Amino acid sequence: MKVRQAVVMVGGMGTRLRPLTENKPKPMLSVADKPCIWYLMRSLARAGIEEVILACGYKPGMMESLGDGSDLGIRIVYSYEDEPLGTAGAIKNVESRLDEVFVAANGDVFADIDVRKEIETHFQNNATVTIALTPVENPCEFGIARVDGDGRILEFKEKPKPEEVFSNLINAGVYVVDRSVMSRVPDNSFYDFSKDLLNVLMKEDKRIQSYPLNGMWMDVGRPHDLLEANLAVAEREYGLKRFDSAVECCTRDQFYLGPGASIANSSTKKTVISEGSCVKDSNLDRVLILKGCKVDGAKIVNSILGDGCVVKKGAEIRDAVLADGTVVGEGEKIQGDRIV
Repeated sequence: MKVRQAVVMVGGMGTRLRPLTENKPKPMLSVADKPCIWYLMRSLARAGIEEVILACGYKPGMMESLGDGSDLGIRIVYSYEDEPLGTAGAIKNVESRLDEVFVAANGDVFADIDVRKEIETHFQNNATVTIALTPVENPCEFGIARVDGDGRILEFKEKPKPEEVFSNLINAGVYVVDRSVMSRVPDNSFYDFSKDLLNVLMKEDKRIQSYPLNGMWMDVGRPHDLLEANLAVAEREYGLKRFDSAVECCTRDQFYLGPGASIANSSTKKTVISEGSCVKDSNLDRVLILKGCKVDGAKIVNSILGDGCVVKKGAEIRDAVLADGTVVGEGEKIQGDRIV
């Protein structure tokens, strides 16, 4: 059975990613010169999804820069909430236009996964909700699930304490949903999908099915995660690409150079240089440089530069996240706000 529709929740404020989210919502932060959410949208398009409803909250106007979705062969529809409604409440807000079965996803994760197989799993198991699960080292920051031999979810707990952890499988925030469950969600109220709705459905003994996630997934909740997502895409999608304009420098490990960007007489290790940025005479180690930056004669380690930053000769930056438009003067040293 075909599923043609998805709802993507993009209402979060991304507070843990400040100062990078002061000027743009978290799903619009750049991963190899594409908005973070673009990779999820591509996954949905590859699964045959035709229409994606974006449930917008924080800085909704910036979300509209994604356009109409024609570049991915989908149709994007924008929905707005006057006040935060939570993940289930945001879906309830568009219930009247939903098909009988649809995909729902958290737009603040970086995901490039096989949604088509998750849809197949949903129908094969006659499930009410199917949830993509993925293993992590520290499950305490997520919702964890216990599954039986058939993949049915038997228990679910949101953000457990260390002594409460019974699984390292966490909710990856990509669901296949029967529209009938939305009748449990109150109108015009803040209601969470994983904390509230799933618990109600499990008490009703509805079939909540798991899908072992295949593909790339990260919770881009902190600057460190955003850097890791950029490095992962650099390796996976650009690892074999030769960046001709980088011939004047020595690049090691993951590397990406965006359109109109340049680098000369420099050395890099695990570095992403975004569109329109210029780097020369510098040493970069595990660095994400966002759009339109200028770096001249600097040493930068384990750091992120927001859009339009300027770093002058002799400057050193370590373990830092610079807000958009930051100017680092000659010889200035910055260390702090660790992102490891």
